[in-house]
Amino acid sequence: MGKVGIGLNLEAVRTSHKSFEWGVQFAAEIGYEYIEPMVHWGRELLSEARYFHSVSMLDDPFRVRDEVEKHGLKLSALSSHSQASKPEIAVEYLKQAARFAKEAGAPIINTHEGHKQPWTTKEEDFVLIRYSLMEALKVCERRGIKIGFEMHQTYSLIPELYDRCLNLVDSPNLGANFDTGNAYLGGEDPHEWLNRVRDRVIHIHAKDISVEQSDAERGKVMGTAVGCACGEGVIDWERIVSICRSVPQDIVLSVECGTLDQAERSFTHLKSIIG
Repeated sequence: MGKVGIGLNLEAVRTSHKSFEWGVQFAAEIGYEYIEPMVHWGRELLSEARYFHSVSMLDDPFRVRDEVEKHGLKLSALSSHSQASKPEIAVEYLKQAARFAKEAGAPIINTHEGHKQPWTTKEEDFVLIRYSLMEALKVCERRGIKIGFEMHQTYSLIPELYDRCLNLVDSPNLGANFDTGNAYLGGEDPHEWLNRVRDRVIHIHAKDISVEQSDAERGKVMGTAVGCACGEGVIDWERIVSICRSVPQDIVLSVECGTLDQAERSFTHLKSIIG
């Protein structure tokens, strides 16, 4: 059995207008073992002014590595979401993310297929997604970096089509970044779905969904940015952890919540289960 770790996706500090460095220290002080930063192309005002947690891939990757090591943390993955159905975005974005991840020390880069374009057919979309993944994986494989493909949009929220996405490229470096909250909001049982893809899972977004959000949005939206505190919603975390422990490799539960208080409560709840 693999080890189950607890990490924090730095989306938790987004609404607090804090920097990447602040977020790393915050996660360490709570007791998290891992973090999942977000990276982006180019430059923009908020990150440069240190009011936003995302890191530009034009920065030195050692900025990320050194800050994480200073606080005794590890990187579980990089949130490098680009739209795989748009190769003009995804190919170079993911290739750069793979190079950045290698130097920063992150083993996984996470992405998804993106929004459906009105001018393409379903079959055309799968060709575009395959092209993006194939080109990115050429860079990933040489560096030992994996792509975590997340269920988030048009096709990946349907289990059979998510399987198809995971099988578009025959590569050991392509796996599932399973998002418990997105799976639930898509109308599926996330526990059963996780068990279904357990052999492909390499990373998990630990996202809980409140009863209020469930009543308002389940079956009506394609994923959600963040959830409520783990343990305060509809997800059975003891069951999720049990499935993760049956996976032969180590798995990190990367908490995706919306506030600092939720990040603290999520850690307390998951820690009580994992030990």
